Amino acid sequence: MNQARAGLLIVMALMVMPAVVGAQGKPRKQAAGAKKRANSQQSSPSSEPSASQTTSTTLTTGTESDKTVVAGSESTDSAESPTEEVKGICEIDPSQCPQVDLDSAAKRAINSPMYAVQQIYALRARRFEINPYWSFTLNDQFVSHPGPGLAANYYLTNVLAIGANFNFYKGLNQDSSFNAQTRRAARIAVPLTEYDWSAALNFTYVPMYGKFAGFQDFIFHYDGYLVGGIGGLANKPIAVIDPDNRSFDSKINVAFNAGLGLRIFFNRWFAATLEVRDYIFIDRLERTTIEPDQQNKELWYGDSKLTNNVQAQLGVSVFLPFSWEYRLPK
Repeated sequence: MNQARAGLLIVMALMVMPAVVGAQGKPRKQAAGAKKRANSQQSSPSSEPSASQTTSTTLTTGTESDKTVVAGSESTDSAESPTEEVKGICEIDPSQCPQVDLDSAAKRAINSPMYAVQQIYALRARRFEINPYWSFTLNDQFVSHPGPGLAANYYLTNVLAIGANFNFYKGLNQDSSFNAQTRRAARIAVPLTEYDWSAALNFTYVPMYGKFAGFQDFIFHYDGYLVGGIGGLANKPIAVIDPDNRSFDSKINVAFNAGLGLRIFFNRWFAATLEVRDYIFIDRLERTTIEPDQQNKELWYGDSKLTNNVQAQLGVSVFLPFSWEYRLPK
């Protein structure tokens, strides 16, 4: 009996001993692990702070209203400034940062910039325009009326002018060779008219103004204008039906005119002009039949016809005075 009890006690002691040894070994292992982690945190400053350190950091910096601190994070690195970045680029590749010699740059020639909206290049208000030109006919295939001309205008405003022009044709009318060949071969004659001179009072309106580039960097300024007026035109028929007996005298006819033109400025007072103008008048033509009473001059005339003498005028314009001053509103 006693032996059985003793054996039972020995067996229980053997069962309890491993549990006690295991319970005492766990704290030792945890203490050793904690000690090892503490040593590693001291040796590496970039490791994460403990919960107490995080709380301390949050309480210390949380009083500043203009900063936001995230628990467990530290901002130790600052971004490089743009100046430092540019400096670094220049050190790596100097060609990216060229050096400018200010003295030589100040001496170089600079073309004045032209702006899309600017003051008018050549003012016309309160200036005289003298326009000599040469004219030639555009719409008559039987006879042409070339000749010199002169126009003068005074601009009341920058867009409106009054003026006059004069054309001289006498002795310069040209009968085409086609007419003579037709008369000789087919015995058919076309009534012709020759001009002596014309004069008119005109109004000019300038609705368009602009510029264009030419010869690389040269800027041409131009304007387009409309012109119209009333005056007189002296002309007479050319005796082609019965030239041996008929000789006509010049008569003055009332003539209206209307046209459009273009001016291209070379400077502020000199320009080239191209104009197309239609002179409209009632023209009395030669009678195509021969009457018995050949001495009656009234029988020499035939029908009256509305005539359009469309002519081109190519010339130059000179504006006086040559210069002016801009007067801006106060």
